[in-house]
Amino acid sequence: MKNIATLFCLLICTISFGQIAMNQVGFYPKAPKQAIVENVIGITGFSIVTGDKGKVVYRGKLGEPKQSKNSSLTTRMADFSSFETSGTYRLVAGSYESAPFIIAVNVHEPVAKALLKSYYYTRASMPLYEQYAGKWSRPAGHPDTAVLIHPSAATGQRPSGTVIRSPGGWYDAGDYNKYIVNCGITMGTLLSAYEDFPQYFARLGLNIPESGNGVPDILNETAYNLRWMLTMQDPGDGGVYHKCTNASFDGMVMPGVTKAPRYVVQKGTAATLGFVAVMAQSVRVYKAFSSVYPGLADSCLLAAWKAWQWAQHNPSVEYNQDGMNKRYQPAITTGAYGDRRFGDEWFWAASEMYVTTSEPVYKTVVSEYTIDRPSLPSWGDVYMLGVYTLLRKDTKNMANQLRPVVIQMADRYLENISGNAFGVVMGEQRSDFVWGSNGVAANQGILLIQAYLLTKDKKYLGAALTNVDYLLGRNATGYCFVTGFGARQVMHPHHRPSEADGIADPVPGLLAGGPNPGMQDKCQYEYTDPERTYTDNVCSYASNETAINWNAAAVYLLNAIEALE
Repeated sequence: MKNIATLFCLLICTISFGQIAMNQVGFYPKAPKQAIVENVIGITGFSIVTGDKGKVVYRGKLGEPKQSKNSSLTTRMADFSSFETSGTYRLVAGSYESAPFIIAVNVHEPVAKALLKSYYYTRASMPLYEQYAGKWSRPAGHPDTAVLIHPSAATGQRPSGTVIRSPGGWYDAGDYNKYIVNCGITMGTLLSAYEDFPQYFARLGLNIPESGNGVPDILNETAYNLRWMLTMQDPGDGGVYHKCTNASFDGMVMPGVTKAPRYVVQKGTAATLGFVAVMAQSVRVYKAFSSVYPGLADSCLLAAWKAWQWAQHNPSVEYNQDGMNKRYQPAITTGAYGDRRFGDEWFWAASEMYVTTSEPVYKTVVSEYTIDRPSLPSWGDVYMLGVYTLLRKDTKNMANQLRPVVIQMADRYLENISGNAFGVVMGEQRSDFVWGSNGVAANQGILLIQAYLLTKDKKYLGAALTNVDYLLGRNATGYCFVTGFGARQVMHPHHRPSEADGIADPVPGLLAGGPNPGMQDKCQYEYTDPERTYTDNVCSYASNETAINWNAAAVYLLNAIEALE
C-alpha cells in the first residue's frame, strides 16, 4: 500500500510540479515570496493564478539564469514578494505549473507544531493513545525497567549485570535506542527555543497527555526526556552513561515487538558534560513550574553539580566503541556518537552552569575555552550553544566578545545568498551537504535568528526564512522534507515505526536527513551531485533517516519564524 501511494505521489508531483521548486506550505503576506524555475529555455515571465479558476492575479519576469555550483541545474527565480493578498494560488511559468500554495498569516504554524509534536510520537516506555496520536497510536515499547549494567560501565557499587531502571525518554532516530550525547544538543536547542520565545510557546498547545496542566507543552515534552536523562547518572560517582541501548539495532519492527536485552554502557566526558549543560539550563526553565513539577529543578541542579565533579576528575574520557568492544562483551554495534575533543562540551557546560549559578569558577572555565572560529552546532560540536546562552543572558563582559562571532557568521551567509541558484543560505559551500544536511540548514537559520535578536535587523530574519523555504521545498530535490506536508512528500523515512506500522503515511512532523553525497548506506540514488543526492527510500539512512537533533533545530527555526512574523 505504501509503495503504491508513494508511486502515485511521485508521478503526479514529477509531471505537474517537477520544474518549479518552492515552499510547498506557503508564505506570509508581508514576507518575501520566491520560487525557482529549473532548466527552462525560452521562458521569461511567470504568473500567479488563483487556485480554483486560474484567474491571473500577478505577473512578473523571471530572474537571470544561474548555474548551480552544487549540481548541473540552471535556475531562474520568480519573485512575487509584492503580491500580498491572502488566498490559495498556483505559479505558472510557460507550460509548468506549481502545486497549490497558500498566502496567509501564521502559515507555518501547522508544520511548526507538527515538528514539535513529533517528540510525543518518539516516546519510549508508554503507549500512544488514539486521542493524542490518532492513527499512529501504538502499544508501549521498551519499558526499560530492567536494564543491565554493561561490563564497560561496571563499578564496585554497580557490577556488570546489575539491573537498573531507565524508563522513558525519546527514541533517538530511526532506531529504538536512547543516546545522551544526541539528547544534549536536542534538549539544549528545544530549551533555548523556549527561553527565546516564552510567550509564544505559552500559548502553543500540542494535544499531548500533559496539555492543559499550566505548563507550556514544549516543556511538558522536554520534561519527559529530562526525567529519563536523570536515570542515566550513576548515583555512586555522578558520571553519566553514554547510552541506553540494545547490543545491536532492532529490525524494521514496531517498538513493542522487540525483547532484546538493554544495556547502559560506558560513562564518558562528552555525555557527562552534555548532561551538565542540559541540567543547568533546565534549572532555569523548570523552577517557574515547581507546582506542576515539584523538586525537578532542585534535582537537576544537584545532578549537574555531581556530574561536573565527575568530569573534573575525568576530563577526557573518550567513548571509543571499537576499542570498548575489544575488551568487553557483548559487543555494542548501535550508534556510537563518539567524540575525541571536549573543549566545546566544557565551554557549553560551564556557560550553562555560570548563567544558572553565577559562580565565578564556571566563568573561569568559560574563559579558558573561548575560541575565535566556531562552527554551527552539531552533536559533535556544541560550542555555539554556550555562545547563544551567554548572549541570551547578556552576561557581563562576555556578550561584547561573543556578539561579533554570531554577526560575522550571519553576514557571511547573507553575502552568499545572491550567488546561490536557489536563493537560499543553504548550499553556500558543498560541505553543507553532509549526513543530516537538513539539520545544517535549520541550524543556519537559528544562527540568523540569533543575529536578528541581537540587532533587530530584519535582513537576518529574511535570510532565515530562505532556509525555511529550502526545507519545505525550495531545493534541488523538489521534496518538502517534513513528513505530512507538501505536494511532494517524504513517504519512506528510515524510521522504524513509520515503516512497520502498516499505515501509508509516515509519522508526521519528522525532518528527513536530506541530501548527502557520502551515500554511506550504499542505496541506489538517481543523482550523485551534492544537492540532489537524496532518495525517499527506507533503506537510505544516509539521506532519509530522521533524528531528534535535526528535528530540534527545525522546531526552533519554524517556531521562531512564527513567533516573529
